Amino acid sequence: MVCGIGLFSGGLDSMLAVRVLQEQGIHVIAVCFVTPFFGPEKARAAARHLSIPLRVIDITDEHVAMLQNPRYGYGRNMNPCIDCHGLMFREAGKLMDECNAQFLFSGEVLGERPMSQNKNSLRAVEKLSGHQGYVLRPLSAQLLPETIPEQQGLVDRSQLLAISGRSRKPQLELARKFGITEYPEPAGGCRLTEPGYSKRLKELMEHGDNLNRRSLELLGIGRHLRLPGGVKIIIGRNKHENQRLKQMARDRDVVLCAVRVPGPTVLVPQGGDEQTLLQAAAICARYSDMPPDATVSIRMRCGEYDHIVQVVAAPDEIIRSYMI
Repeated sequence: MVCGIGLFSGGLDSMLAVRVLQEQGIHVIAVCFVTPFFGPEKARAAARHLSIPLRVIDITDEHVAMLQNPRYGYGRNMNPCIDCHGLMFREAGKLMDECNAQFLFSGEVLGERPMSQNKNSLRAVEKLSGHQGYVLRPLSAQLLPETIPEQQGLVDRSQLLAISGRSRKPQLELARKFGITEYPEPAGGCRLTEPGYSKRLKELMEHGDNLNRRSLELLGIGRHLRLPGGVKIIIGRNKHENQRLKQMARDRDVVLCAVRVPGPTVLVPQGGDEQTLLQAAAICARYSDMPPDATVSIRMRCGEYDHIVQVVAAPDEIIRSYMI
């Protein structure tokens, strides 16, 4: 049986690519890659809707290494789309022997994203994958060079499609034909395309902070401030974020909160010296429910260390100057 391994985001394009190949009797195995920037939720829902097998693979380490020096650079924000897609195809290619698969595929559509899905970009992705000639894009295949599985007769090129451009009409018509009724609205789905998140990530990299799963997940939580000594603090904006910051605290982190007064949780990753912690306490006081000129009791906790300090809220203009 002919088998293809497909990059599967759970978006409509990837769902349609699966169905186009299944129409030829090709066995499909969907693969969803996970990092702190994108998760598997949409892919899992779509795989259930299509009743297809789905493998979910965490590539955080490989992705972070690539992210720090992408060969083809970044998009509008910190999104290295070409290098990212190349990495995904390379990782998917590792499954080919195990799954007895003959080729790789995706739901990419020529010209749908002008920068990352033009002919040159698609060619670059294939080169980065290490599987040149074996990367098939079923939705636009007739507009692209013939792949090896097509040349070998494993895939019937005449049954592949020639969709291009940003219009969604061909995909919506195809969805009706295949009876696909559940699919997410078109969206980036990647935090690296978000301006705010990208700004924080760039700042993190410029300061030489360690890039790991926790530091990258923290970028999506709360307000982020960089204090004059170089220490970063994170301030929860609501009950959910306050709880998340407490849950994500590690042994050397310092957690601050106001005593007997509603207010935020403040996380100081890896802690800091006395002056830094007093600055963090004053900022914590500013976001509490106490008046700006009042003295506020702030509890500092780090492992067995538990200390209360009395501070006055930091001025707004100072806080704004620290904001990332």
